Amino acid sequence: MDNALLYYLIFGLGGLILVFTAAFFVLKKIGKNPTNILPVNFAHRIKVPMFLFLLALLVRIGTGGGFIGERYRAVIGHAGILLLIFSLTWFLLLFARIVKKGFLRKYDISSSDNLNARRAYTQFNILERVATFIIVVLAVGAALMSFDSIRAVGVSFLASAGIAGIIIGFSAQKALGTLMAGIQIAITQPIRIDDVVIVEGEWGRIEEIYLTYVVVRIWDQRRLVVPTTYFIDNPFQNWTRNSADIMGTVFIYADFMLPVEPLRQELTRLLGTTPLWDGRVNVLQVTDAKAEGMEIRALVSSKDSSTNWDLRVFIREKLIYFIQQNYPESLPKSRVELPGKV
Repeated sequence: MDNALLYYLIFGLGGLILVFTAAFFVLKKIGKNPTNILPVNFAHRIKVPMFLFLLALLVRIGTGGGFIGERYRAVIGHAGILLLIFSLTWFLLLFARIVKKGFLRKYDISSSDNLNARRAYTQFNILERVATFIIVVLAVGAALMSFDSIRAVGVSFLASAGIAGIIIGFSAQKALGTLMAGIQIAITQPIRIDDVVIVEGEWGRIEEIYLTYVVVRIWDQRRLVVPTTYFIDNPFQNWTRNSADIMGTVFIYADFMLPVEPLRQELTRLLGTTPLWDGRVNVLQVTDAKAEGMEIRALVSSKDSSTNWDLRVFIREKLIYFIQQNYPESLPKSRVELPGKV
């Protein structure tokens, strides 16, 4: 080892440690200020890619300055390029996630009126995944093009790139369509995170939205995985498209002898005793009459679909109990007329 290489290693590593320590201290100090967009643990999250970036710069300086021998210069120089691409890619992925979290910090998705929060979470989550996909593809392409053999192959096949592009386009048509559907969902937002939807006859909430598929959390804790193209090409129900509040129906079937007005008063009394009702809708009507009896519909409202389900169960149980206790003769019955009997 000659003196130039020895001095380069000593002063280079010393400078690397010094610059890394100073940058880490500054970033840690900035992260403690709550007014900054940088999170508190930003310095710890970025320390590895930052160290790799500084190391890649040190390697490039060594190869460019002639401190490394001719025998190993090409290999070490190429390793420095790959390390530089890798560290920059890591940094950009972290930066995209930090920017997303910084913008979403002012939105509370756990609140009852979370329409704007769900809109923002959906948009930024999908845009982050789009940015991640683009960054990774560009990084892989840059890393591959750093090899002379691959670059030579790319130049030699440049003339046939148009035909190859058409073939790849046809073969990847479905995958590209799914990818574009994910981007379209991020922009138009037919669904959002935590939306209540009816998909394939299943009631559930949108749990995760990716570029190629959507995860719906069914009410019984099952997960329904649906391609993003489904929400572009097929009709579905979105119960929280504009607001979370919702109306629900309770059907009661009774004999024609049941007086409706006492049942209507009982519904009003029951709604006044439960916090599940939001005070907007309170309607009881006879909606159908058939040979075996009449259909009574109670229409009630709640702040969201989960609360409305509990309210409907509560009202159904209490109205049936009211009829049992006060008008048992008006419960549904079948009439049979026997010949010769009066």
